Amino acid sequence: MSELTETKRTAAVMGASRGLGSKTPKQGKVMRGAEAIIASLEAEGVDTVFGYPGGQAIRIYDALYDSTQLKHVLARHEQGAVHMADGYARATGKPGVCIVTSGPGATNTVTGIATANMDSVPLVIVSGQVARSTIGTDGFQESDIVGITMPVVKHSFLLTDTADLTKTFREAFHIAVTGRPGPVLIDVPSDLQAAEMLFEYPDEVNLPSYKPTYKGNAKQIRAAAQAIQEAKKPVLYVGGGVIISDAQEELVQLAELMELPAITTLMGKGGFPASHPLYFGPVGMHGAKYANLTMNNSDLIICCGARFSDRVTGKLSAFAPNAKVIHIDIDPAEIGKIRECQTPIVGDLKGVLAGLVETLQKDGAKPNAGAWLEQLREWRDRYPLYHPNVGDAADMIVPELALTELSRQLDPHNSVVVTEVGQHQMWATQFIDREEPRSFLSSGGLGTMGFGFPASIGAAFAQPQKTVVCVAGDGSFQMNSQEMATAAINNVPLKVMILDNRCLGMVHQWQKLFYNERFSSTLLDDNPDFVKLADAYSWDAERVTDPAEVPAAIERMLKSQKPFLLDVVIDREQNVYPMVPAAAPLDNILGAIDTTVGAVRTDVPGEED
Repeated sequence: MSELTETKRTAAVMGASRGLGSKTPKQGKVMRGAEAIIASLEAEGVDTVFGYPGGQAIRIYDALYDSTQLKHVLARHEQGAVHMADGYARATGKPGVCIVTSGPGATNTVTGIATANMDSVPLVIVSGQVARSTIGTDGFQESDIVGITMPVVKHSFLLTDTADLTKTFREAFHIAVTGRPGPVLIDVPSDLQAAEMLFEYPDEVNLPSYKPTYKGNAKQIRAAAQAIQEAKKPVLYVGGGVIISDAQEELVQLAELMELPAITTLMGKGGFPASHPLYFGPVGMHGAKYANLTMNNSDLIICCGARFSDRVTGKLSAFAPNAKVIHIDIDPAEIGKIRECQTPIVGDLKGVLAGLVETLQKDGAKPNAGAWLEQLREWRDRYPLYHPNVGDAADMIVPELALTELSRQLDPHNSVVVTEVGQHQMWATQFIDREEPRSFLSSGGLGTMGFGFPASIGAAFAQPQKTVVCVAGDGSFQMNSQEMATAAINNVPLKVMILDNRCLGMVHQWQKLFYNERFSSTLLDDNPDFVKLADAYSWDAERVTDPAEVPAAIERMLKSQKPFLLDVVIDREQNVYPMVPAAAPLDNILGAIDTTVGAVRTDVPGEED
């Protein structure tokens, strides 16, 4: 990669959240701290803020009242507000912003912050705090939110002087979006919000101890190129870093140049186009059998912005035993943390992949994995994720087919799919095709039930020109269903498709397969009538129970100009397959379909093969 190209890339990343500094009309004005907070957000180019007011944030909200730049979205719960900001950030790449009050308002954000932290999502959370003189006295609605969130933020600040306010906001946005992105918390005491100050917003950031590495080491890139040329069974292991780095184009160039098969993690979905002939599906616990076989039988894993999660590797000691590893990541702490790596490359993925392509082109490198690709195509044909001969009851809605139909009706270039967490999440990963980055949003690392619905609201604010669909389970949806009010009052034409099995499906599945059908606390027979609930919030809604009615119901949902809830009733005995049991080797796959034995599921506990 040329020095000029690398310099441009670094400048683009470092400037992703550049303050306007002297360009803001409020520069040099005397104002109160709360007004300076709003002016700082405006200087950062923020247009949408999610939050919930309270006593120690009231001055911030009073200042917000006068802003003509910031749209505030009032959530109905602080957790929902953070997930909305998270969805906004995932859909745009820009930092999501959330404002909350002290005490319970701040502690209600913890799950949302942890969710964003696990998935490397840039957030800036502004929390009101009790007055500086009250801190440490157990004052009304006081909580040490900086201490509480310390393990789940990228960085945090407790403001104690107005002289540090604008510098702190500038640094917070810079830290949130640069390097490996993540959430940053700023705690602002209420008396500081009231204090007068001179507003001077800095253009530059000076953080000598924080210098993320963007440019990959040239010798390591050369070594990686050599390893790729020598490999007989290579695989591109595509994680969320591809999407964060906006590196899909470079990734496809590398794949096509060397005819490298690509498999994706949950977070990497959309990082490689689903329609591309070199795409070989999702990998891991509920990944495709052919993808898992690809990973486990490879001789070279080119890890692109992934972290070898336990949900991907299964039993680590048995994972890809004959594979060498090239690990590319902007966070040096991830490289070699779980899987030994022969060729580590620390740097921005977009630039490193471009450097790899350039090096291979200069070498005149040619593909070397024709026989390997033929084997993968054979596995893909033999072990499909679903087959009509699998024998589902004709009168039962099959979740795999329902989500395939949703995928068929969605424009892959003009839609965003957001999931809750559970069985439906895995079915959506398997059966909804995505062609572009930032078009499939899901809680990966933390697996947060209640994330998807509010995150889809944030995504809808971020991408108002696109159709946004939340795929939910009846259990997950009820975690934050109060946010239906947020969608309704803001006229967000959001679509929610509930796969309604009246149980906590994933835990129910584990109880069925591994706990002798002892269904302890997973049955939800007392679910509300979701159609009536939707009506109460002024949503359009309908319920579908007949498989033949599913396509038309999805069409009506997508055509509605209002928020729309579609309650799709499925059987609670439906299980997500294939499945690798926890801590089992990646090739110990239950319930995969094998077309060579009549398209039946194999190795299902309690059933005949």
